[in-house]
Amino acid sequence: METTTRQTYLDWLRILSILGVLFFHSAMPYVAEDGWHIKNAETSNLLMESNLFLHLFRMPLLFFISGTVSYYMMQRRSTLSFIGLRCRRLLIPLVFCMLVIVPPQIYMERLTNGYQGSFWQWYPAVFDFTPYPKGNFSWHHLWFIAYLFIYDLLFAPLFAWMISSKSDRFKASIAHLAKGRRVYLLMLPGVIWYALLSRKYPETNDLIADPCYFVYWLLFLMAGFICILQPKLMDSLERNRRFALTIGFLAMIFLDYLRWNKIEPGHELWYFQQEFFTYLFDAIKPIIAWSWVFALIGYGKHYLNRKHKILGYLNESAYPFYILHQTVIVILVYYFVQLSNESILSKYIYTLGTTFFISVLTCHLLIRPFNFSRFLFGMKPIKKEQKNQTEVTG
Repeated sequence: METTTRQTYLDWLRILSILGVLFFHSAMPYVAEDGWHIKNAETSNLLMESNLFLHLFRMPLLFFISGTVSYYMMQRRSTLSFIGLRCRRLLIPLVFCMLVIVPPQIYMERLTNGYQGSFWQWYPAVFDFTPYPKGNFSWHHLWFIAYLFIYDLLFAPLFAWMISSKSDRFKASIAHLAKGRRVYLLMLPGVIWYALLSRKYPETNDLIADPCYFVYWLLFLMAGFICILQPKLMDSLERNRRFALTIGFLAMIFLDYLRWNKIEPGHELWYFQQEFFTYLFDAIKPIIAWSWVFALIGYGKHYLNRKHKILGYLNESAYPFYILHQTVIVILVYYFVQLSNESILSKYIYTLGTTFFISVLTCHLLIRPFNFSRFLFGMKPIKKEQKNQTEVTG
């Protein structure tokens, strides 16, 4: 039997995933790692460790859930209708945000690097369309939206075939993966792909020079689509949730033991000369990612599959919140890093809390009530009765 009714636990997990992204990005200015837009003078290795842990599964979980969302959006829609919907929900917000929401991030970074002009003096440089970091045109944290749009555009015909009766034999065949713990075979392509290519092609999120991760993220999305297509697979993830959590936990402990004792490729205590062992080491991270994604899906299905009157509001607001949050962080951090007498912890907590406060109120007051802003941020248009209720409740 196909799952045609959207599952509540997936909405809860999507909301929690985006909160995880907030925690991750709020910490980035203060972690002992190069490559973020604005950095505090002092950084924390411990915050870096927590961010490493979050980074392993936060985006895989979002892509897995996005695969289930694509499944529900394909219901009762043709391929062209689905593509049109994804253009409205993904492409239009992406273009708008690359011209309006992302530029303040780049401008604040340029100020940090010595630029002295006003925002409006700098802003025309965006329309040179020279890619960041050399230029000032970028999607920054919205790479997720760009990748998701491309995936849905490329695989819309396949999605349409899979939800149709033409794929009944395929759906029956993947049901065999629900027996025992065979569902974990879904992780093998991602683990092998990452282990073989991640060292040669590190993550860039720029699409063009990101061959390893472009396929890696796609495999999570396809796994999400397949698991919701065949409900027995979701039942298997729920049934085996403890096993997945155990594997994810032990693999994370093992990775930290190796890293903290410098037993990893490129360090003096890495005794293995054969390239095969480097691949084995690199396989640990995707094993952690897949295990935690499967565990969170399983536990979410078991404990979070219940409705609450606030869920609709949170689920609708999650997308514009995600779009806004990093721009808010970068603007705030530009000023916070100048406070030399404040600790890293106080700056991080204040960055986290203030970003949440500003992003939530911006969504509630300036985006949700108006159809034009909802359109720009990829939200459904508000209905008349919903608008009247919104005006009454504030």
